[in-house]
Amino acid sequence: MDDFMLYFKMGLHHVLDFSAIDHILFLIVLAVVFSFKQWKKVLWLVTLFTLGHSFSLALAAFGVLEISVDLIEFLIPLTIFITGVINLFTAKKTSKGKENINLLFALFFGLIHGLGFSNYFKMMIGQEEDKVLPLLEFALGIEAAQIIIVLAILSLGFFFLNVFNVNRRDWILVFSSIVIGFSIQMMMDRVFW
Repeated sequence: MDDFMLYFKMGLHHVLDFSAIDHILFLIVLAVVFSFKQWKKVLWLVTLFTLGHSFSLALAAFGVLEISVDLIEFLIPLTIFITGVINLFTAKKTSKGKENINLLFALFFGLIHGLGFSNYFKMMIGQEEDKVLPLLEFALGIEAAQIIIVLAILSLGFFFLNVFNVNRRDWILVFSSIVIGFSIQMMMDRVFW
Protein backbone atom coordinates (compact mmCIF):
# COMPACT_ATOMS: atom_id res chain seq x y z
CA MET A 1 0.00 0.00 0.00
CA ASP A 2 2.89 2.35 0.78
CA ASP A 3 4.36 1.82 -2.70
CA PHE A 4 0.95 2.46 -4.26
CA MET A 5 0.61 5.75 -2.41
CA LEU A 6 4.18 6.70 -3.32
CA TYR A 7 3.69 6.29 -7.08
CA PHE A 8 0.11 7.59 -6.98
CA LYS A 9 1.26 10.77 -5.21
CA MET A 10 4.13 11.15 -7.68
CA GLY A 11 1.61 11.00 -10.53
CA LEU A 12 -0.57 13.57 -8.79
CA HIS A 13 2.34 15.92 -8.15
CA HIS A 14 3.67 15.44 -11.68
CA VAL A 15 0.52 17.09 -13.06
CA LEU A 16 -0.29 19.51 -10.23
CA ASP A 17 3.26 20.88 -9.93
CA PHE A 18 3.01 24.55 -10.93
CA SER A 19 6.75 24.69 -11.59
CA ALA A 20 6.08 22.25 -14.45
CA ILE A 21 3.10 24.16 -15.78
CA ASP A 22 3.22 22.64 -19.27
CA HIS A 23 0.87 19.83 -18.28
CA ILE A 24 -1.70 22.25 -16.88
CA LEU A 25 -1.47 24.53 -19.93
CA PHE A 26 -2.02 21.60 -22.26
CA LEU A 27 -5.08 20.47 -20.29
CA ILE A 28 -6.48 24.00 -20.44
CA VAL A 29 -6.33 24.20 -24.24
CA LEU A 30 -7.70 20.68 -24.56
CA ALA A 31 -10.61 21.17 -22.17
CA VAL A 32 -11.61 24.79 -22.86
CA VAL A 33 -13.82 23.67 -25.79
CA PHE A 34 -15.90 21.36 -23.59
CA SER A 35 -18.73 21.87 -21.10
CA PHE A 36 -20.10 19.82 -18.20
CA LYS A 37 -22.79 18.42 -20.51
CA GLN A 38 -20.02 16.64 -22.38
CA TRP A 39 -18.63 14.84 -19.35
CA LYS A 40 -18.20 11.54 -21.26
CA LYS A 41 -15.97 13.18 -23.86
CA VAL A 42 -14.07 14.99 -21.13
CA LEU A 43 -13.45 11.69 -19.36
CA TRP A 44 -12.21 10.24 -22.65
CA LEU A 45 -9.99 13.28 -23.11
CA VAL A 46 -8.32 12.77 -19.75
CA THR A 47 -8.03 9.00 -20.17
CA LEU A 48 -6.59 9.20 -23.70
CA PHE A 49 -3.96 11.66 -22.52
CA THR A 50 -3.07 9.35 -19.63
CA LEU A 51 -2.86 6.36 -21.99
CA GLY A 52 -0.54 8.19 -24.36
CA HIS A 53 1.55 9.51 -21.49
CA SER A 54 1.77 6.06 -19.85
CA PHE A 55 2.58 4.26 -23.10
CA SER A 56 5.62 6.44 -23.76
CA LEU A 57 6.69 6.08 -20.11
CA ALA A 58 6.43 2.30 -20.47
CA LEU A 59 8.51 2.32 -23.67
CA ALA A 60 11.17 4.36 -21.90
CA ALA A 61 11.05 2.33 -18.67
CA PHE A 62 11.62 -0.91 -20.58
CA GLY A 63 14.41 0.64 -22.66
CA VAL A 64 12.51 0.39 -25.95
CA LEU A 65 12.60 4.10 -26.73
CA GLU A 66 15.06 6.86 -26.01
CA ILE A 67 14.76 10.32 -27.56
CA SER A 68 16.77 13.49 -27.07
CA VAL A 69 15.59 15.34 -23.96
CA ASP A 70 16.19 18.70 -25.66
CA LEU A 71 13.96 17.74 -28.58
CA ILE A 72 11.16 16.54 -26.30
CA GLU A 73 11.41 19.64 -24.10
CA PHE A 74 10.85 21.74 -27.23
CA LEU A 75 8.05 19.53 -28.58
CA ILE A 76 6.00 19.76 -25.38
CA PRO A 77 5.25 23.51 -25.65
CA LEU A 78 4.86 23.03 -29.41
CA THR A 79 1.97 20.61 -28.73
CA ILE A 80 0.40 23.22 -26.48
CA PHE A 81 0.87 25.89 -29.14
CA ILE A 82 -0.64 23.74 -31.93
CA THR A 83 -3.68 22.84 -29.85
CA GLY A 84 -4.23 26.47 -28.87
CA VAL A 85 -3.91 27.72 -32.46
CA ILE A 86 -6.40 25.14 -33.69
CA ASN A 87 -8.76 26.34 -30.95
CA LEU A 88 -8.44 29.86 -32.37
CA PHE A 89 -9.33 28.76 -35.89
CA THR A 90 -12.22 26.53 -34.82
CA ALA A 91 -13.69 28.55 -31.93
CA LYS A 92 -16.73 29.76 -33.81
CA LYS A 93 -17.42 26.53 -35.68
CA THR A 94 -19.66 23.84 -34.29
CA SER A 95 -17.84 22.18 -31.49
CA LYS A 96 -18.30 18.52 -32.44
CA GLY A 97 -15.40 18.36 -34.90
CA LYS A 98 -13.11 20.33 -32.60
CA GLU A 99 -13.85 18.08 -29.67
CA ASN A 100 -12.94 15.01 -31.73
CA ILE A 101 -9.69 16.65 -32.82
CA ASN A 102 -8.88 17.35 -29.17
CA LEU A 103 -9.43 13.67 -28.34
CA LEU A 104 -6.84 12.73 -30.97
CA PHE A 105 -4.50 15.44 -29.69
CA ALA A 106 -4.88 14.10 -26.16
CA LEU A 107 -3.67 10.66 -27.21
CA PHE A 108 -0.92 11.65 -29.63
CA PHE A 109 0.43 14.60 -27.68
CA GLY A 110 0.18 12.53 -24.48
CA LEU A 111 2.90 10.34 -25.99
CA ILE A 112 5.17 13.37 -26.34
CA HIS A 113 4.42 14.69 -22.85
CA GLY A 114 5.16 11.25 -21.39
CA LEU A 115 8.58 11.23 -23.03
CA GLY A 116 9.34 14.49 -21.24
CA PHE A 117 9.05 12.69 -17.93
CA SER A 118 10.55 9.36 -19.02
CA ASN A 119 14.11 9.88 -17.78
CA TYR A 120 12.92 10.89 -14.33
CA PHE A 121 10.49 7.97 -14.24
CA LYS A 122 13.27 5.53 -15.18
CA MET A 123 15.37 6.84 -12.30
CA MET A 124 12.37 6.74 -9.99
CA ILE A 125 11.65 3.04 -10.54
CA GLY A 126 15.35 2.19 -10.78
CA GLN A 127 16.13 -1.46 -11.23
CA GLU A 128 12.81 -2.72 -9.90
CA GLU A 129 11.82 -6.02 -11.46
CA ASP A 130 8.16 -5.08 -11.62
CA LYS A 131 7.90 -1.90 -13.65
CA VAL A 132 4.25 -2.40 -14.66
CA LEU A 133 2.69 -1.91 -11.22
CA PRO A 134 4.52 1.38 -10.49
CA LEU A 135 3.58 2.57 -13.97
CA LEU A 136 -0.11 1.80 -13.37
CA GLU A 137 -0.05 3.46 -9.96
CA PHE A 138 1.65 6.52 -11.41
CA ALA A 139 -0.93 6.61 -14.24
CA LEU A 140 -3.77 6.56 -11.69
CA GLY A 141 -2.21 9.57 -9.97
CA ILE A 142 -1.93 11.37 -13.30
CA GLU A 143 -5.55 10.52 -14.14
CA ALA A 144 -6.79 11.83 -10.77
CA ALA A 145 -4.82 15.07 -11.08
CA GLN A 146 -6.02 15.65 -14.63
CA ILE A 147 -9.63 15.16 -13.56
CA ILE A 148 -9.10 17.80 -10.86
CA ILE A 149 -7.67 20.29 -13.37
CA VAL A 150 -10.30 19.62 -16.03
CA LEU A 151 -13.09 19.99 -13.45
CA ALA A 152 -11.60 23.34 -12.46
CA ILE A 153 -11.49 24.45 -16.11
CA LEU A 154 -15.07 23.32 -16.73
CA SER A 155 -16.24 25.04 -13.53
CA LEU A 156 -14.54 28.26 -14.51
CA GLY A 157 -16.08 27.99 -17.96
CA PHE A 158 -19.53 27.34 -16.51
CA PHE A 159 -19.15 30.37 -14.27
CA PHE A 160 -18.06 32.76 -17.05
CA LEU A 161 -20.48 31.42 -19.66
CA ASN A 162 -23.55 31.26 -17.41
CA VAL A 163 -23.03 33.92 -14.75
CA PHE A 164 -21.27 36.60 -16.80
CA ASN A 165 -22.86 35.49 -20.08
CA VAL A 166 -19.50 35.42 -21.86
CA ASN A 167 -19.81 34.20 -25.42
CA ARG A 168 -18.50 30.63 -25.80
CA ARG A 169 -16.36 31.64 -28.80
CA ASP A 170 -14.79 34.49 -26.79
CA TRP A 171 -14.17 32.15 -23.86
CA ILE A 172 -12.23 29.75 -26.12
CA LEU A 173 -10.36 32.57 -27.89
CA VAL A 174 -9.23 34.32 -24.72
CA PHE A 175 -8.07 31.24 -22.83
CA SER A 176 -6.42 29.71 -25.87
CA SER A 177 -4.60 32.98 -26.62
CA ILE A 178 -3.28 33.24 -23.07
CA VAL A 179 -1.99 29.67 -23.22
CA ILE A 180 -0.47 30.27 -26.67
CA GLY A 181 1.47 33.20 -25.18
CA PHE A 182 2.89 30.96 -22.46
CA SER A 183 3.74 28.22 -24.95
CA ILE A 184 5.62 30.62 -27.24
CA GLN A 185 7.73 31.76 -24.30
CA MET A 186 8.37 28.14 -23.31
CA MET A 187 9.43 27.25 -26.87
CA MET A 188 11.79 30.22 -26.97
CA ASP A 189 13.29 29.16 -23.65
CA ARG A 190 13.75 25.59 -24.87
CA VAL A 191 15.06 26.05 -28.41
CA PHE A 192 17.38 23.12 -28.85
CA TRP A 193 19.54 24.17 -31.82
